[in-house]
Amino acid sequence: MLSVLSYGRLVARAVLGGLSQTDGRDYSLVTASYGFGKDFRKGILKKGMCYGDDACFIARHKAADVLGVADGVGGWRDYGVDPSQFSATLMRTCERLVKEGRFTPSQPVGILTSGYYELLQNKVPLLGSSTACIVVLDRRSHQLHTCNLGDSGFLVVRGGEVVHRSDEQQHYFNTPFQLSIAPPGVEGVVLSDSPDAADSASFDVQLGDIILTATDGLFDNMPDYMILRELKKLKTTNYDSVLQTAESIAKQAHDLAYDPNYMSPFAQFACDNGLNVRGGKPDDITVLLSIVAEYTD
Repeated sequence: MLSVLSYGRLVARAVLGGLSQTDGRDYSLVTASYGFGKDFRKGILKKGMCYGDDACFIARHKAADVLGVADGVGGWRDYGVDPSQFSATLMRTCERLVKEGRFTPSQPVGILTSGYYELLQNKVPLLGSSTACIVVLDRRSHQLHTCNLGDSGFLVVRGGEVVHRSDEQQHYFNTPFQLSIAPPGVEGVVLSDSPDAADSASFDVQLGDIILTATDGLFDNMPDYMILRELKKLKTTNYDSVLQTAESIAKQAHDLAYDPNYMSPFAQFACDNGLNVRGGKPDDITVLLSIVAEYTD
């Protein structure tokens, strides 16, 4: 039989335990970007947040922090179309929608859908194609909501291990799912996927979780163990520290991309598909590195 004192201690522990599991604080993302354009000087952005044909955005709203990356499909260059225009415009439109509050944090695919349909409604068609990945942190619920179309994506790292990741979407080797706008009359010829085809997920995050959102230029050149090795260097939520780590990851991926003797993840994937390929994959590289921290207005 429990004494009154012992019973009181048990009740106190139960109450305190419940409080510790219900964190009333708002969360935010401390995010830094770094990247390389394949045909541009390292770390130099074009107009807007673009590295080569890649584009990205980082937006803050009172309800959520929102990130996005997009990779313009380079094949359009053969037809006289600048691939970066589609990805950059898509990301700028998504960013504006977030800043105007025209989104629901739990539905990032809604941001992507609205952004894409605004492009479709332009009086002058903006031709091109792009992959896209949107990541939303709901401040109050502490949930991360994501949608990914194609082979850009994200990792969530906790305690040095990958606890969540996006699923890559490919029609066939080196042909990712993509949003497209084709010239009139050839819509059925150009590969185009609906925003609804994006893979969506939601899960809880914790203070200190690291979220890495990137285009395929990173994932095609750096396997998880190399990325995790670099992320171990991130010890604080200080922006400069986050930026330094993002830069370190992007630089290593860039160096590996031009190593002809390196067996990159892309080369391994090519071999798995019957191709005799070795070396890194020169490509545009965009890295958005975030750490979950307590929100400060």
